[in-house]
Amino acid sequence: MITQDLFYALACLRRGELVGLPTETVYGLAGNAFDRQVVSQIFEAKNRPHFDPLIVHTDRLEKIFDFVEYMPPKAQLLAQKFWAGAITLVLPRKPIIPDLVTSGLETVAVRIPNHSLALRVLAALDFPLAAPSANPFGYVSPTQAQHVEDQLGIKIGCVLDGGNCEIGIESTIVGFENEQALIYRQGGITVEQIEAVIGKVQAQPHSSSQPKAAGMLASHYSPKKPFFIGHIPFLLEKYHKQKIGVLSFEKNYGFERQIILSEKGNLAEAAQRLFWAMRELDSMDIELIISELVPEMGLGRAINDRLRRAGAEKE
Repeated sequence: MITQDLFYALACLRRGELVGLPTETVYGLAGNAFDRQVVSQIFEAKNRPHFDPLIVHTDRLEKIFDFVEYMPPKAQLLAQKFWAGAITLVLPRKPIIPDLVTSGLETVAVRIPNHSLALRVLAALDFPLAAPSANPFGYVSPTQAQHVEDQLGIKIGCVLDGGNCEIGIESTIVGFENEQALIYRQGGITVEQIEAVIGKVQAQPHSSSQPKAAGMLASHYSPKKPFFIGHIPFLLEKYHKQKIGVLSFEKNYGFERQIILSEKGNLAEAAQRLFWAMRELDSMDIELIISELVPEMGLGRAINDRLRRAGAEKE
């Protein structure tokens, strides 16, 4: 059920149900992060493997110390600069966080989302929310309430409608090893923005098993239809005998079933439209989707990360 009733959503969360929660990045599948049974429901609803850890959300920096041991100096700088916002920090956890949330790791990923409705929900609760993206595991992340309702509606208490997600791709995840900052996942805060605050950082490639943070699997964010990346004119010729959908950055290839991410070549607009476009194409009467990469700069790195993993061969 889609609702705009904040109090109904809060009642669902307090009685141990799951709620589709709007954020500025994507919609999350939210539940009490302190309750192991609720966390287990999140994994079950998404069909998510238990080795893939979750992100814990709260509304204020002071609350984070209820479940985090400490913050390295660079983490403090990033929190001060970007929270509330699209950055997740991986920090040493306290025992109050169930092992299931962290997939047994001694660290927990935490974030303060920059969405007024999400912050009102979090402020009203006496527990933080574990909230991975509100979609079946491996599929395209949801950026509208209807996306959540269509795929998980019967498994959850409600979907709190907060409109279209402003950023449209997940948060950037930053961890700290020996005081060195590592980017585990590209996202809504760019490498350039992070390096302007704490200096040079290292981007860690995604893994195929036992990831250190959410969203690090090699194959992820995938439409149901086959998804290929490359030079679009070449791919159009290669697959010309099949029904094709085209996802392009800014160029109009004159193809009937095409979605352009940003006719102005704007990477922020392209990011905001990416998952919506992938879902739209996936719903069309086509046999496969072809796409191209965007410029590898700023938000383009996060967009290309999602495109490459959508097109990765499934294990």
